[in-house]
Amino acid sequence: MEEESEISSELLPFVRIYKSGHIERISGTEIIPTSLDPTNDVVSKDVLYSPEHNLSVRLFLPSKKSISSGNNNNKLPLLIYIHGGAWIIESPFSPIYHNYLTEVVKSANCLAVSIQYRRAPENPIPAAYEDSWSAIQWIFSHSDRSGEEDWINEYADFDRVFLAGDSAGANMSHHMAMRAGKEKLDLRFKGIAIVHPAFWGRDPVDEHDVQDREIRNGIAEVWERVASPYSVNGTDDPLFNVNGSGSDFSGLGCEKVLVAVAGKDVFVRQGLGYAAKLKRSDWGGEVEVVVEEDEGHVFYLQNPNSEKALKFFKKFVEFITC
Repeated sequence: MEEESEISSELLPFVRIYKSGHIERISGTEIIPTSLDPTNDVVSKDVLYSPEHNLSVRLFLPSKKSISSGNNNNKLPLLIYIHGGAWIIESPFSPIYHNYLTEVVKSANCLAVSIQYRRAPENPIPAAYEDSWSAIQWIFSHSDRSGEEDWINEYADFDRVFLAGDSAGANMSHHMAMRAGKEKLDLRFKGIAIVHPAFWGRDPVDEHDVQDREIRNGIAEVWERVASPYSVNGTDDPLFNVNGSGSDFSGLGCEKVLVAVAGKDVFVRQGLGYAAKLKRSDWGGEVEVVVEEDEGHVFYLQNPNSEKALKFFKKFVEFITC
């Protein structure tokens, strides 16, 4: 009994691990149910995409009134979303993501599919990447209108597919777009939104990057001890060190990229470095950078009704609709 209650390690605000092997998530565990009764003119439901791992996607659809005002025979832009949470916490069912995507779908008049993936430490990286790719393939299996899910068959415009994510989800969105380009499949995104991306490395990316060793060691601890303990190169793992010297963005499988960063976010210099490297690459698409100097990591999710959050919301909606 003593072992069951004895803590082995604690990484705030993410997880507490007990010597018994029990894992307690400290935050990001609350869930909100779906509803087929319109909430803010949006309906939602969960659909199993991976029976093997019991993983679902949460779908968000505008009400019939919103759909009827659309173009292209009622086909809507399709937003695929990968949530953040350090690969450890949160889910598509978290209120913070459910509520935000409800507002996006209402304003952009789009169909959204929010991906559930296996989380660390029970399922360390690369499980989350494998699941995200599996979900994307499942979504695109509907492009011939004969997939399992009627909402995607009927309403998704596969010429207007956008991929977005925040923090760890932004990291994975980049890698999913790279994989889409590399595998030369009939799977391409019109745009990807890389919002406050969790990109990192053993050394600062420039002289303005975080120099404090305690902060850098803290981020390394989350990655190396919990999220990805099997990374050979620690935080220089190419999955995390996206801006590393060996990275090549020329095969990115999309037409345009929105990179959003916050000035008080520890990842800000990595995000700006990513945008700069993308512009210098042979990729050839359009890059737009949005900076909020006086805000912190995912501020727009923490305080969605603030003036700057609403400003970013407008930009995000325009990225999907323009």
